[in-house]
Amino acid sequence: METVIIAAGSNLGDRHAVLRKAGVFLNSISSSTPLKSSIWESEPVGPSKFTFLNSAAKIETDIKPAALLAKLKLFEKEMGRDEQRIRWGPRILDLDIITYSNLVIQQENLIIPHPEYTVRRFVLLPMNEILQDWSDPVTGRPLKDLISGAPEMQIQKTKLNW
Repeated sequence: METVIIAAGSNLGDRHAVLRKAGVFLNSISSSTPLKSSIWESEPVGPSKFTFLNSAAKIETDIKPAALLAKLKLFEKEMGRDEQRIRWGPRILDLDIITYSNLVIQQENLIIPHPEYTVRRFVLLPMNEILQDWSDPVTGRPLKDLISGAPEMQIQKTKLNW
């Protein structure tokens, strides 16, 4: 089994309900009960106008990285995500593989660790709740250092639960 961190975000519709459904989905693809962070609310990045609810989950799976990415994208589509989406635009659901054990993958459609996670406090802060001792497999930098180096943004932990 491989340990995988999945980041989840939503800024359209009933964002909380969407994250709860994503949690049920992640339960279905994990060999054990996923460890889920708090739900955080953050300002949008890019052209989005609505705030996001963000979270992270640690799952255990034997699904290979490319197949896992395909499952995540299919679930996003089932939840109503527009395939013609604008980069960093509004979205019903966004599920990203942030880490997959300590693999480093550089393929056209799959990059692990996620190429932008180090500048996203809305990924790093939830991730820190569930994987504090983790270090980036490319740079060796610990999570706490990545957080301190990430750009500031408006983000706060909510009282919502998955």
